[in-house]
Amino acid sequence: MDRQASTYHVVAMPYPGRGHINPMMNLCKILASQAPHLAITFVLTEEWLALIGSDRKPSNISFATIPNVLPSERVRAQHYYEFFVAVSTKMEAPFEEVLDRLRPPPTLIVADTFLPWAVRVGNQRNIPVASFWSTAASNFSSLSHVQLPEQNGHLPHNLSGDETVDSVPGIPSTHSNFVDEKIMQIVRPMLGWVRRAQYLLLSSVYEMESQAVDALKPTLSFPIYTIGPSIPYLELEDDPRSISDSNYVTNWLDSQPGSSVLYLSLGSFHSVSSSKIDEIAAGLRNSNVRFLWVARDEVSRLKELLPDGDMGIVVTWCDQLRALTHPSIGGLWTHCGWNSILEGVYAGLPFLAYPIAMDQGANCKLVVDDWKVGWRVDEGDIAGQVRKFMDSGNSESKKLRRRVDHLQELCRRAIGPDGSSGTNIGAFIRDISCGAAKIQDSI
Repeated sequence: MDRQASTYHVVAMPYPGRGHINPMMNLCKILASQAPHLAITFVLTEEWLALIGSDRKPSNISFATIPNVLPSERVRAQHYYEFFVAVSTKMEAPFEEVLDRLRPPPTLIVADTFLPWAVRVGNQRNIPVASFWSTAASNFSSLSHVQLPEQNGHLPHNLSGDETVDSVPGIPSTHSNFVDEKIMQIVRPMLGWVRRAQYLLLSSVYEMESQAVDALKPTLSFPIYTIGPSIPYLELEDDPRSISDSNYVTNWLDSQPGSSVLYLSLGSFHSVSSSKIDEIAAGLRNSNVRFLWVARDEVSRLKELLPDGDMGIVVTWCDQLRALTHPSIGGLWTHCGWNSILEGVYAGLPFLAYPIAMDQGANCKLVVDDWKVGWRVDEGDIAGQVRKFMDSGNSESKKLRRRVDHLQELCRRAIGPDGSSGTNIGAFIRDISCGAAKIQDSI
């Protein structure tokens, strides 16, 4: 690297889970494409490097590794709290060892908000830290108020109930049951460390959550940047048909009528029971609606219940954003993970919301109650709801599509050079470049 490149060295440290790694990598790719003078080191556990190390990335992004904190993905899913504790206690020391080895020395750390020790490390080494929040801005605001209940008498200490909360600034009435008390024991101090960072990056679009973002700004003394959606839209723009024509999913979608296929995914982490899977499969079968189901571990059993054919296929994986933007896809059944919601909005699709765990209930509320671009799945009549949802002539379905068209327009406009996210990314790059120059001058 030349001297200018070596002046600006960003170290990115994601939480070791797909829903966190993907948006941070997408953010880094956006930064790398807009600021070729940035050198970015992306730190991964050894397991995750094996999974994504061969993915295409800009030349100014490189990888560094630290040891795994637990042995396997399945252990993470079944023992989430234990994994959370391991991440909180086992990653800091090896991360510091990576920082010691890096040349040139880092000038900025971009760390997942769920890694509060990264802020402590940055403060101790006089390296600025940008805390990256990979889910909805409204969730950050809600949790920020929950962490200090003495400031807000309407919020419960025990979040396991279903109490209605009306007192979070910038957020309509919500329910308090999206994070359990065990996890909150870790989240409370985690959010306290955010206040010691130098930047907060939100993987959201300002126009989609303006009230929540505006309510956050007076509570923090440093810049807050909405830089979303942190999804791989750059790869679509570079090569919209990079998947070869022999690809099974692409070929099948190419053979379907426009907007006729329901895309269904329940995420890559939390699971639902076999009986629930059976109910969903029966509902799809009885709906006579075309579908593409990305089902991970359930593919073999689902292929017995829903044999591949003209009406639907079941696969273990596909390039989700590429599939969602295919003209044959007309709707998205989602577990309400934030990245999937952003991809659905970018693709201009209405939602069937089926939250499973963690922040997904709060995300579902955004989609269904606040934006009104989706319906919560009615498990009593899945077949009827799916038919109505995918019926382009149904008046209620048409309303969903009109509203999501507007949301899509806001999202697409935001990432343009003059849009809110595009402008914020440019401002963030200028800020960190100036800060890096000052650090370099002081050495």
